[in-house]
Parts: sequence; structure tokens; C-alpha cells
Amino acid sequence: MESVYLLVALGAIVAGFVQGLSGFAFGMVAMSFWAWGLEPRLAATLSVFGALVGQLVAVFTVRRGFNLRLLLPFVLGGLAGIPLGVMVLPQLDMDWFKALLGGFLALWCPVMLMAQRLPRIGGNRWGDGAVGLVGGVLGGIGGFAGSVPTLWCTLRGFNKDTQRAVIQNFNLSMLAVTMATYLATGIVTRDMAPMFAVVAPAMLIPTLLGTRLYLGISEVTFRRVVLGLLTCSGLTLLASALPQLLAR
Repeated sequence: MESVYLLVALGAIVAGFVQGLSGFAFGMVAMSFWAWGLEPRLAATLSVFGALVGQLVAVFTVRRGFNLRLLLPFVLGGLAGIPLGVMVLPQLDMDWFKALLGGFLALWCPVMLMAQRLPRIGGNRWGDGAVGLVGGVLGGIGGFAGSVPTLWCTLRGFNKDTQRAVIQNFNLSMLAVTMATYLATGIVTRDMAPMFAVVAPAMLIPTLLGTRLYLGISEVTFRRVVLGLLTCSGLTLLASALPQLLAR
């Protein structure tokens, strides 16, 4: 039993640092640890909880503005997507989900990372809303809300502070609603409380260290960090899913 708590703490430490640095990816990083020892519903719930704690910490340590006009389409789309993700979660084949999401990130992000100049897309409110919808569905499934919106913001060429403001506020909104939905639908149970008590303190200092590092990096470095983290997240999701799929 102690090994399970150690696994939870280790995942929270690493994921907390990554989220503090990038503003997202807690769920993907934590899942790369927790998928090896926790059942899917518990891992998804802890991912949402930990990501929410990290975003609350970031609200007070990394303040990068609040552009309601830019943020609103993402949030409205995300709110429409969360119920779909929560509804799908109990029936979801988590191994296939991780393999598909991981494969997409592992293939696409290195192409962008190695490009001399990142491709730019114009985007509009409808596009932002559609991306928010996808983020909401992924958030409802297990705290993955920020991955696709982050990639979209990178493609749109947002500077690091604009991107951080969008993703940070979007994630906070999605995670708060997702956790409330988990509580209302009974996905969160009392026997999960000891795990919550491990995640929150384990991730606190690493998250603060990550936010401090974010404040000192350049635009180019930030984009490389974001795309590199997305690539690593994709590879780790694949690494945890493929052995399970091949064993069937």
C-alpha cells in the first residue's frame, strides 16, 4: 500500500513542476506515472484534483491578465464539452484513449518543434470555441483540458503571456466545473480522500518552482518547452497504453 502512495506522490511532484512551468499538462504527466498502478477512474479524479490545485496556485503567482473577449469562446466551448467527457468516462477504454491522444501529440509536436518557423493560422471565435469544446471533453475525461487549446494557441502565434493567460484561465474554469461534476455524479468517493491528501502537499513546492522558472524564460524557449512537453507527454501516454493493448 505504501508503494501506491509513493507512486501518487511522485506523479504529483513531477506533474506539479511541469504545470507550474507551462500552465498545463498536469493530467498527462501525472497519468504517465499513475496509469501503472491506479485504476482509471481514480487516476482521472486525482488528475483533475491536482491540476485544479496547481491552477489555483498559479492564479496568485503568475498573473498574466484576463482578456474576456479572447477567453470567452474557449470557455463556452469547454463548458459544452465537459458533460460529454464526464458521460463518456465510465464507458471509456482508457488504453485506447491514451494511445490515440499520445500518438497524435508524439507525431505532430516534433514536426512543429523542428520547423524553422512555426506555421501560423488566423483562427476566429468559432475555431476557438471548437477547440474549447475538445478541451472540455478531454477535461471531463481526466483533466486533459489544456493540451489541445495549448497547441492551438501555439499555432495561432500567441506570445507566451497571452497564451499563459488563456490557458491558465481556461484550465481553471474547466477543472473547477469538472471537479464539481465529479462530486455531483459520485465519481469522487470518500475512500479517495487519503490520495487527495498526498497529491496537494506533494505538488505545492514543485509547482511554485515551475512558476518561478516560467517568469525568467524567453518567448522562443517557452515555445520549445511547450512543444517538448507535449511531445514527452504523448510518448509517455503511448508507453503506458501500448503494452496493455498488445497484451489483449
